[in-house]
Amino acid sequence: MKALKKIAVAAALFAAAGAAPAQAPRPLELIAFGGGGNWPIWAAQEKGLFAKNGIAVKLSFTPNSVEQIRDLMNGTYDLGTTAYDNVVAYQEGQGETELPVQPDLFAFMGGYSGSLRFVTQPDIKNYADLKGKTLGVDAATTGFAFILYKLAALNGLSSADYKVERLGGTPARVQAMMEGRIAGTMISSPSEILPESKGYTRLGDTTTTFGPYQASIGVARRAWAAKNGDRLVAFIRSYVAAMDWLRQPANKDEAISIYVKHVTSAPRPAAQKAYEVMFAEKEGFQKRAKLDLEGCRTVLKLRSEFGKPQKDLTDPTKYIDDSFYRKAVQ
Repeated sequence: MKALKKIAVAAALFAAAGAAPAQAPRPLELIAFGGGGNWPIWAAQEKGLFAKNGIAVKLSFTPNSVEQIRDLMNGTYDLGTTAYDNVVAYQEGQGETELPVQPDLFAFMGGYSGSLRFVTQPDIKNYADLKGKTLGVDAATTGFAFILYKLAALNGLSSADYKVERLGGTPARVQAMMEGRIAGTMISSPSEILPESKGYTRLGDTTTTFGPYQASIGVARRAWAAKNGDRLVAFIRSYVAAMDWLRQPANKDEAISIYVKHVTSAPRPAAQKAYEVMFAEKEGFQKRAKLDLEGCRTVLKLRSEFGKPQKDLTDPTKYIDDSFYRKAVQ
């Protein structure tokens, strides 16, 4: 009888243990710019890929790169997606603002390549028309501003021929342009689709002019990653899985539905166009979120030309640690 009771008690304990709730997903705070570049994040959330890897990602949007970098450095956010150039700029002391501590930012994966358009008001048909006009930038000394400066220089304009106004991320700049407050701006795809559909002019294109260009990347602090490597690996693994899922032709309709859900201003035909743009062969979202070192070198060439204080930058790996990526995709 005592043996039977012990068995019953053991069985009850085993059953109770089996019924215990699973460990809650570990939170991650992600800071990004608004827009369709967040498609893989939305897909990973909608398809349960973050949860599958034991994390819960909260996506927040930054108004501009200065606040984003500050918020990453002060620990408000764990990681982000930003321009590769922003990482280089702040690590080299060429950022838009001074930071209270020495930054330890690094790129841990790719995001998208190229897909940056110089779009202007409909009545501006060539670069000469920009003389005396104001152009919008996120920040004047980081991000994609150097692409704008180089395009202007290649087409006969000096920095004295136009003004720049700091307006923050792509959504704010597109709005300013469509309200007539600026003559043009660099636009991250797929946000150029709306203005171009209304007759706005594409005056320049990054990939056409410069070839490979590493635009967006995943960014974190080295100190944070050293303590939270497992969560970073889980994030990368989820993101890559989302990218793989988005690229499957069988998932295209659902992928477009996810886009429409999160970009509420986009009708379905615009979302379909966004899919074509962002999953193109030579630019857009990078397969398996893999960094392109040649594209990184293009960024360094532009920064070497326009960055202050002037530095000759040649080693793209200085700002990268791909060990977490390699662990995630092995």
